[in-house]
Amino acid sequence: MPSNKIFSTDIDVRFRDLDALGHVNNAVFFTYFEEGRKNFSKKIFKVSDPSDFTFILAHIRCDYLKPIKFNGNITLKMWVKHIGNRSFSFGYKLMDAKDESMVYATGESVQVCYDYTADTSMAVTDTMREALAQYLI
Repeated sequence: MPSNKIFSTDIDVRFRDLDALGHVNNAVFFTYFEEGRKNFSKKIFKVSDPSDFTFILAHIRCDYLKPIKFNGNITLKMWVKHIGNRSFSFGYKLMDAKDESMVYATGESVQVCYDYTADTSMAVTDTMREALAQYLI
């Protein structure tokens, strides 16, 4: 993958993320993906307030490959997989920050552009399409 098309976010493993077995609970992986979407939106879409989000999550999946321990140094890499008329999708790779060959999980999500006031889906704007295209692989 071209590195200039990858958005990267460091993830802090919190004590509350752990389950009784001492590794990050499976549900928390989706929170890590959410952190990536939040940071992507802040940097790329210039979102500064939750009311500025113009999309809604329609689908998400995660493939768990290795457990994450409390002392793990985690990086989330993400990219745009597809841009449609009303939706776009992200790809995710959750990996060790110091050893990218150690991949903990991969995933994908589909976001639908959404007008919360009108309570309906809407087209991907030209501005959003241009921003997303920078990360399209």
